[in-house]
Amino acid sequence: MITLRPYAPSDFDACLALFDGNCPTFFDRAERDDFARFLSRHATAWHFLVVERDGRLLACGGHAESDDGRHASLCWGMVARDHHRQGLGRRLLEARIAWCRRTPGIERIVLDTSQHTCAFYARFGFRVERVTPDGYGPDLDRYDMVLDLTDASGRITG
Repeated sequence: MITLRPYAPSDFDACLALFDGNCPTFFDRAERDDFARFLSRHATAWHFLVVERDGRLLACGGHAESDDGRHASLCWGMVARDHHRQGLGRRLLEARIAWCRRTPGIERIVLDTSQHTCAFYARFGFRVERVTPDGYGPDLDRYDMVLDLTDASGRITG
């Protein structure tokens, strides 16, 4: 059984293990301290979620509303390396998008990711706005992406 729930401080080590397991392909090891600091200081404010199956933490990712309430940002999404391509990332992303759609006033969702996962987000309608070669580290490009939640008339959809 898969469970999505809010991050708790007791999840700290398991989330760091997810990060470590996804290095160096999906994250640069130099980002580890930033992730640990995020978990310690901001995870609850960023609506950080974890995904468990049979009591094992297998994925995590967060989202937060901007100060002006017009966009949401996704952050630190990851799935245990040995559980990629099993639908956990999809389920986590769908939950975060649904939260954004339910939040009045949010017009777009922004995120940054690498060349290794940009196609995953594109399948959900995210489009690339900018690419920064080596933006996260050597051979790890940064892709800034956006998902508009408004239709052609500017009306929020969903």
